[in-house]
Amino acid sequence: MWRKIPISSSKINPYRSVIVLRLIILVFFLRFRVSNPVHDAYPLWLISVICEIWLSLSWIIDQFPKWSPIIRETYLDRLSLRFEREGEPNRLAPVDVFVSTVDPVKEPPIVTANTVLSILSVDYPVDKVSCYVSDEGASMLSFETIAETAEFARRWVPFCKKYNIEPRAPEFYFSEKIDYLKDKVLPSFVKERRSMKREYEEFKVRINALVAKSQKKPDEGWVMQDGAPWPGNDTGDHPGMIQVYLGSEGALDLEGKELPRLVYVSREKRPGYPHHKKAGAMNALVRVSAVLSNAPFMLNLNCDHYINNSKAVREAMCFLKDPQVGKKLCFVQFPQRFDGIDSHDRYANRNVVLYDVSMKGLDGIQGPIYVGTGCVFNRQALYGYDPPASEKRPKMTCDCWTSWCCCCCGGSRKSKTKKKSTEKSLLWGLYNKKKKMMRKSCLKKGSGPTFDLEDIEEGFEGYDQFEKSSLMSQKNFEKRFGQSPVFIASTLMEDGGLPEGTDQTLLIKEAIHVISCCYDQKTEWGKEIGWIYGSSTEDILTGLKMHCRGWKSVYCMPERVAFKGSAPINLSDRLHQVLTWAVGSVEIFFSRHCPLWYAYGGKLKWLQRMAYINAIVYPFTSIPLLAYCAVPAICLLSGKFIIPTLTNIPGGWFMALLLSIIVTSVLEIRWSGVGIEDWWRNEQFWVIGGVSAHFFAVFQGLLKVIAGVSTSVTVTSKAGDDAEVGELYLFKWTNLLIPPTTLIIMNIVGVVAGVSDSINNGSGSWGLLFGKLLFAFWVIAHLYPFLKGLLGKQNRTPTIIILWSILLASILSMLWVRIDPFLPKQTGPILKPCGVEC
Repeated sequence: MWRKIPISSSKINPYRSVIVLRLIILVFFLRFRVSNPVHDAYPLWLISVICEIWLSLSWIIDQFPKWSPIIRETYLDRLSLRFEREGEPNRLAPVDVFVSTVDPVKEPPIVTANTVLSILSVDYPVDKVSCYVSDEGASMLSFETIAETAEFARRWVPFCKKYNIEPRAPEFYFSEKIDYLKDKVLPSFVKERRSMKREYEEFKVRINALVAKSQKKPDEGWVMQDGAPWPGNDTGDHPGMIQVYLGSEGALDLEGKELPRLVYVSREKRPGYPHHKKAGAMNALVRVSAVLSNAPFMLNLNCDHYINNSKAVREAMCFLKDPQVGKKLCFVQFPQRFDGIDSHDRYANRNVVLYDVSMKGLDGIQGPIYVGTGCVFNRQALYGYDPPASEKRPKMTCDCWTSWCCCCCGGSRKSKTKKKSTEKSLLWGLYNKKKKMMRKSCLKKGSGPTFDLEDIEEGFEGYDQFEKSSLMSQKNFEKRFGQSPVFIASTLMEDGGLPEGTDQTLLIKEAIHVISCCYDQKTEWGKEIGWIYGSSTEDILTGLKMHCRGWKSVYCMPERVAFKGSAPINLSDRLHQVLTWAVGSVEIFFSRHCPLWYAYGGKLKWLQRMAYINAIVYPFTSIPLLAYCAVPAICLLSGKFIIPTLTNIPGGWFMALLLSIIVTSVLEIRWSGVGIEDWWRNEQFWVIGGVSAHFFAVFQGLLKVIAGVSTSVTVTSKAGDDAEVGELYLFKWTNLLIPPTTLIIMNIVGVVAGVSDSINNGSGSWGLLFGKLLFAFWVIAHLYPFLKGLLGKQNRTPTIIILWSILLASILSMLWVRIDPFLPKQTGPILKPCGVEC
C-alpha cells in the first residue's frame, strides 16, 4: 500500500561528501582560531571563539540527522482493494479525531467550525469516524458554535460527498480563486453550489451573532436556552461537560444518511487541581473517546487546522494497516502547511526547512518527531505498551547455569516483555470470561453490562497458581490507568471497539467520570502514558517516550496537502509562539526526560537521539548567537578585530569553510526541493528568533525550573476570514522586539563609524575594514525582515521600542569607545617629549 523512495544517489552522495569535508575543514579552522589568539583584543577574541565552537556543535547535531532522507509514496487504490471489497463489510479501522480549542477570542469560532465541518465530511466510512472537540475555556460561545455546526453539517456533508469537492472546509472552498467548474459534469452542481454558498453565509451570520452576544456577559452569568445557568461561568471551577451530536443515534443529513459522531467535551476544573494545559486536555479526550467509541487510531488537530485533503485519513491507513510494519508504528505525522501567508513569507511561518528537509531525514532513521498537530496515533502506543517483537529465527540455546552467561545476555529484557504480554493476555481472557457471565446476568436484569475490578478478582477459579499471581498483579492496571473499569477494559482491545450490548447512557456517565479533575492523580497519566506532562511542548516529550520504547513513526507527504492551518497574524504573535516552544524545550532540558541523559540502554537510535537533543538545546544557542551578532559592531567601534592577520594557509581554511557552507546549502536545496527564498527566510528567522524569543526563553525557563515562577502560555491569534495580509506586519509592544532592534542600530552605527574613521584618518588596512563590514552586513542581512517591518510600518511601530533600542545601542557604543578594553596596557616607563631641555 506504500513504498519507500530513497533520494537519488546522484543528489545525496555529493551532499554527504560535502558534509564530511565541511566537518574536516571546520576542525582545522577551529584549531587555527584557538591556537592564534588576538593579543590586542583578547577578551573579544575569546568570546568569538567560544561562540564559534558552540555554533559549530549546534550545526553538527542539526546536520547529521539529515544523513539518510527518504520519501514515501502511498497507493490508495490498493488500500481499497484490501479493506473495501465489494459485497463484504468495510474493514477500514475506525478513527477518533481530536480538536482542541482554548480561547474563542483568539481562536475565532468560525475557524473552529470550519475545522469540524472538514472532519465530518472526510472521505471515510461515517460509522468509523468520531469527532471530539475539547473546549478548555468552558465557553458557552464554543458550545453554541458546535451546536450550530452540527446543524449546518446536515446540509454541508452530503453536498461535499455528492460533488467530491476539495477542500471540505466551506470558508476556504468558497474563497478559492480557481475554476470550480473544472471536472464537474452534473448540471445541478452550479445551482446547488450557489444555494450552499448562501446557506453558508447565513451560517456565518448566525456565528457572528453568537460572537457579538458573547461580548457582553450578564452580571448573573450565562444562561442556557432551558433557563439553567451555564456550568462553565467560572472557567477555573466547573464540572465536566459532554454533549453528543449526530452519530448513529443523532440527526441524519438531509438525504437521510448517517453522519459521523460529534462530541463536545469540557473537562472538569477545580481550584487546587493541576490541569496540565493542552497535555491534560488531550489525555481527557483519549479517555472519553476510549469509553464512547474506542477507535484504535486517533487523529489530533488544532482548532485552526482543517482537513485540506479529504483522503488524508486513508493516506495514514496505508501505513497503519500495513500487515508488516503497521503494528510497530506509533504515529503517522503529516507536514504543517498554512493559509494566509504572503508570498514572501517574511517571518518564515511555513518553516519549510523543518518539514521538507529535517523530517525527511528523520523518516530515514526512526521516524519524524511529533509536532503537535496533523498526526494519526496508534492508541496502543499512547497507552505505554511496547511494540510487538519482531519475529526472528530461533537462536541456538545452551545449558549455561548462570543467568549472566555471555550467550544468555539480554534474556532479562525479553522475559520482562514476554511476561507483560502474558499478563495482558491473561487479563483479557478473564475479562472475556467475566463479560460472558455479566451478559447472562444483564439479560435477566435487562440492563447493560458494567465491569468492576472486584469482579475480575472473583474470577480466579479455574486458573493455576501462576495465572492467579499474574491476574492479581493486574490490579496495577487501576494504578496505571485510573479507577475506571470500563476504560481499563477498553485498553485491552487492540483492534478497538466497544463491548457488545453496552448502554450509551451508562457510557456517558463513565465518560464524565474519566474527565474529572482528579482522575489522573496517582496514576501514570502524563508520566508514562498519554500526552506527557512537564513541559509546554508536550508534543516533543510524547514522541520521545514512544520512540524510546522502540516504536517507529512515519512521515507522510501526499501530493495534495493533507492539512492546512492559520499562521500567527503578526511578528509579535509569531515571536510569542516561538517563545512558548522554546520555554518548553528549556523545561525539558532541566527535567529527567532530557535526551542528553534519558533512556540510555533503551531503543532510541543515536541519530534519533541527536535530533531530540537538537530540539531541546536550541534555545541555549541564542546566547552565543546574540554575542556573535554584537561582535561586528564592537569591532568597528573599537578598531579591533577577532581574527589576526591571515597568512596563505589560514586564509585558505577560512575561504574553504565559507565555500563549504555555500555548497552544503546548495546541495541541500537540490535534493529536498526547497526554494532558495524559503531556505533564506528560514535562515533569517533563525537569527531573528534566536536573538529575541529564544534568548528570553532561556531565562523564563530557568526562572520556572529554579524559582518556580510559572509563565502563562500565550495563545497565538489565528487569522479570521477577513483578516488582511497587512495585519501580519502589525507591531505590538513586546520586550522581544528590543534585542533585534538594538543589534540593527548597533551594527548600522558601527558601519558608519568604521567607514568614517577609515576615510578621515586614512590609516589601517582596507582589507581589514572590508572583513569587519562583511561581518556587520551578515548580521544586518539576517535581520533585514525585521528592519523592513520597522521602516515599512513606522506609523504602527511602538515608539517605546525605538527609544529603548536607540538608547541601549548608544550607551553600549559610547561605552566601548570610552573604555576601549582592547587597547594594550602600558607597562613600561612613560615617555614624554622634553623639548630643547633634553
